[in-house]
Amino acid sequence: MEELVQSRGLKKSFKVGDDYLEVLRGLNFSIMKGEMLGIVGVSGAGKSTLLHIIGALDRPTEGDVIFNSQGIFKMTDIQLAEFRNRKIGFVFQFHHLLPEFTALENVMLPVLISKKGKDEAIKEAKRILTEVGLRDRINHKPGQLSGGEQQRVAVARALINNPQLVLADEPTGNLDSKTSEDVYELLYKLNREMGQTFVIVTHNDTLVKRMTRVIRLADGMIV
Repeated sequence: MEELVQSRGLKKSFKVGDDYLEVLRGLNFSIMKGEMLGIVGVSGAGKSTLLHIIGALDRPTEGDVIFNSQGIFKMTDIQLAEFRNRKIGFVFQFHHLLPEFTALENVMLPVLISKKGKDEAIKEAKRILTEVGLRDRINHKPGQLSGGEQQRVAVARALINNPQLVLADEPTGNLDSKTSEDVYELLYKLNREMGQTFVIVTHNDTLVKRMTRVIRLADGMIV
């Protein structure tokens, strides 16, 4: 497998009163193209913080993330925003869909933000919503969709710009077991058939067992 991302000496600390809380303590690892990497660990181990840094939603206190041989934290905030929109897709536990917009409109947003035309955005959104099994639900608003359907919309939105890396933070943590399994199967299908690279934070043992590789965090370190 070819390397997509390198984490080099990642450290992250937060000021708490007069002290600093170390959340990440010098992480070194790689993410390979086309793999499905799991990140596991108890609550407070630093999993979500690590995901946010890999996705350039936050900056590390020390270290860097090398993405396709480029150190991303040398970029300005504006450049990082463009990088996130073009290269990274995000799926969170809570769908973060805009309730007043239809499934189609929610999925179109990243394309419009990237300053492509509306017609192209509509075409791509319809294509990816069909890919995730929502062809007949594109004009429904989130309140008219089940929890699993809303998460499928969130997955479609993450994939719309054909990102090189999709980051998912407890993507089924808010779903029942049957719906969770349906979402898992969708992620496996996208990984297997499209070669999409995923990094997934999860507590779910069923999902963990089907990962290409798993990194376990404890106290901000890989164990």
